[in-house]
Formats: sequence, structure tokens, C-alpha cells
Amino acid sequence: MTSVAIVDYGLCNLDSIRRATEECGGSASVTSTPESLESADRIILPGVGSFAMAMTNLRDRGLASALTDAVNKRRTPLLGICLGMQLLGEGGTEGGACPGLGLLRGGVTRLKAIGGSVRERIPHIGWNDVHPTGTSPLFDGIAPGTDFYFVHSYRLESPPEEMLGTVTYCGETVAAAGAGHVFAVQFHPEKSQTAGFRLLKNFLSL
Repeated sequence: MTSVAIVDYGLCNLDSIRRATEECGGSASVTSTPESLESADRIILPGVGSFAMAMTNLRDRGLASALTDAVNKRRTPLLGICLGMQLLGEGGTEGGACPGLGLLRGGVTRLKAIGGSVRERIPHIGWNDVHPTGTSPLFDGIAPGTDFYFVHSYRLESPPEEMLGTVTYCGETVAAAGAGHVFAVQFHPEKSQTAGFRLLKNFLSL
């Protein structure tokens, strides 16, 4: 069974992602120690809260360097979710300017409604259709335009070559990104019912 380390840096309740991972066939453990990442087959970096506080906690616990080592030295597949996606980028300004993990390209910016649209409220909360760009094993068996559940006020500005999917909200927003064995989604697969669970299964089978 695939072992999955779910990174706990003190800012979110991880029960839902742990349960979803287990229902999808993974052997999940929630961890806040760098050592536990060394033996994991897969790593999930979830997240809520501010970018700067999350990065501070990751660094203080030794998890930032452990994550980069897992990816760059052991080539462990990694999935960032919501704020976890943003933390994989090069930097953000939420809570003060702060560098990110740099495992994906692009910085993080705040959503801005186009033309003052009443419909496009911030934070972006709710179901929206995601359209894959190109092909990625992360979206195997998931039809283009499938709805996923979002809760966010910021987005990662990925370059085209790392974009895996988009959602139309505040213009075209990157909904999924990836490079090599690093993957990230802005939505919450654990809250996205059948499609979200399929995506998690795809990640576990990489």
C-alpha cells in the first residue's frame, strides 16, 4: 500500500484529507517531523491561512528543507492543495513578502474581480468547472469541465508550461499546475466528491 505523508505545519485541520487519502487506497499519516518524509512514497502539502505564516512554520519545523530534499534528492511525488499549491511557488505577499519553496515557478497574487463583477466575490468559494490544459495523469478519467470545490483569495501565477488546468474566475486562474513529479491544485479534492477522489487516486498511482 502506498504510504502518504500529510504535512502538518500547525495551520489546518487535516482529518478530511487523511480520510479521503485512506478511502482512495493510501496509507496516510499526518506528520510534523522532517524525518517522516524520508520514507514516504507520496507527500501531500495541504493548507489554509496566510502564506507568510505557513512558510514561517514550515521553516521553523525543518519541513521546508525536508520537502525540497524529498522532491529534489529522492524524487518523491508531491501534491500541494490550496495554500499548499501556492507555497510551492517562488513567493507570495499575503502576510508580508516572503519566498516560497520554489518547487514550481511563479509568484502568488491576490484575486481581483474583473470589472467589479458582483458574481466574482473574493474569496472565491464554491464549485467551478476546471478545464485541463494539455494532458496530465492527474486528470486521467476526469472529463474537461468537471466541477471542483474552491476556497481561496490568492492564486499561483504559473507559466504556461507548468499549467495543468484552469478555472474561469477573476479571469483565467490556474487551477492545477505541475512540473515533473510535483503537482498542485488550487481546489480541494477531498471536498470535491467523486472527481476529487479520482484525482487523489490518480496521484497515488503515479
